[in-house]
Amino acid sequence: MAPSPSISPPSLFPLSISLAALDTLFEEARRCHPFEACGLLLGEGSTIATARPTANVAPDPARHFEIDPASLIAAYREARGTGPAVLGHFHSHPTGLARPSETDAAMATRDGRIWAIVANGDIGFWRDAPSGFEPLSYRVVRV
Repeated sequence: MAPSPSISPPSLFPLSISLAALDTLFEEARRCHPFEACGLLLGEGSTIATARPTANVAPDPARHFEIDPASLIAAYREARGTGPAVLGHFHSHPTGLARPSETDAAMATRDGRIWAIVANGDIGFWRDAPSGFEPLSYRVVRV
């Protein structure tokens, strides 16, 4: 089957996510609706072991997300010690699609981190690459 012309084919990057982390992403999107949920993706290498919800401190959380800076700093401090690495972050699109929006593209830092976007019971994983967002394939694993 040919890939959709509007979306690049998935990268060969072998992203894995634990079932518990995946469940957290969907639950947070449901819990926060009609506002955007957000949080951090934690793990090692290419495996997301944990999705850690954070407060959305954006001025308009129905249309934007901003991860609570205190939560972000705490996660990086843990990672410098014995904690899991911060692999990226997640957010939801309560009325959109599970892919980066124009606002997401404008906010992207092109740092190679993973973005998970949840929308309407769907999820997409993306790498914030120097050339723009790259779709990632994933598999669910037991961690």
